Amino acid sequence: MERRSFVKAAAALTLVSAFALAGAPANAQDKKFTIALVPGLTTDAFYITMRKGAEAAAKAIGAEIVFQGAPDFNPVTQVPVLDAVIAKKPDAILIAPTDKDQLVQPLKKAADAGIPVITVDTFIGSGVYQTGAGDSDFPLAYIASDNILGGEIAARALAKAVGEKGKVYVSNVKPGISTTDQREEGFKKEMAANHPGIQVLETQYNDNDANKAASQLQAVFARNPDLVGVFGANLFSALGGANGVQQAGETGKIRVVAFDAPTSIVDNINSGLVDLAIAQHPAEIGYFGVMSAYAHLTGNSIPTSIGTGFTVIDKTNVTDPNVAKYIYSD
Repeated sequence: MERRSFVKAAAALTLVSAFALAGAPANAQDKKFTIALVPGLTTDAFYITMRKGAEAAAKAIGAEIVFQGAPDFNPVTQVPVLDAVIAKKPDAILIAPTDKDQLVQPLKKAADAGIPVITVDTFIGSGVYQTGAGDSDFPLAYIASDNILGGEIAARALAKAVGEKGKVYVSNVKPGISTTDQREEGFKKEMAANHPGIQVLETQYNDNDANKAASQLQAVFARNPDLVGVFGANLFSALGGANGVQQAGETGKIRVVAFDAPTSIVDNINSGLVDLAIAQHPAEIGYFGVMSAYAHLTGNSIPTSIGTGFTVIDKTNVTDPNVAKYIYSD
């Protein structure tokens, strides 16, 4: 098992949150804040788990969580949801933007209305906030996993699984999504720098459609019968890639590394369909997001970047309770 967490940032946030609880003005402590959480989509186990972390934090501080999102990961459907949330005038908004460019102006409406914005999981612009530069640095903080490092670890794991030689590719959602862009970046960077025997083929974009990802796997395999591996840069990419491997009759021959860990990943790992899964800690993201918002609303400063950890799951540790707890809730 390999974990990565940003201890200083998390510790700083814990201290800030504790200070906010203990040292905020009485009138601020007595107010029941409403904090909106707008996920990338409502049906994904990752965001369901994030909601549970947010609700746990809200219970601790006496806040109310409004969970409102679209059924698909798409800026076209997310923006109207965001507009509706802004109209309700919550005290703060936590949001996983579905596009790093297209959500800038819609979120600017919230900031202009005096509603603090914190991005969780994904970001807008460069993800570097409160610098005074550019038109997308207005969110207070960005809370997420280290996605570049996650991509690097995925590359190392896949290279080892395929014996450091052969053709692999990245199954991704679409360009412009901050997190999956970074995972692909980290994967390719690691492969180019340290695994000369691996050839990375053209990335396949599946629009967050697992069935499309499965079909793409079979098409890539048809063109490249020496294909040995695929990295699924998000949940649906990974599950689609794994299903494509199974449909092609190549289980155990084409290795699959998955980013994200829904409950179904356990059976996939135990059956050998998926070799390894990188589990983020979405409950921590939701928890720290709410605590950050509360700290700000009660007059305290917060870190502009807060990194949560991730856990690498494979057949050797999938039954370990200390690892299994990071599998996402349905």
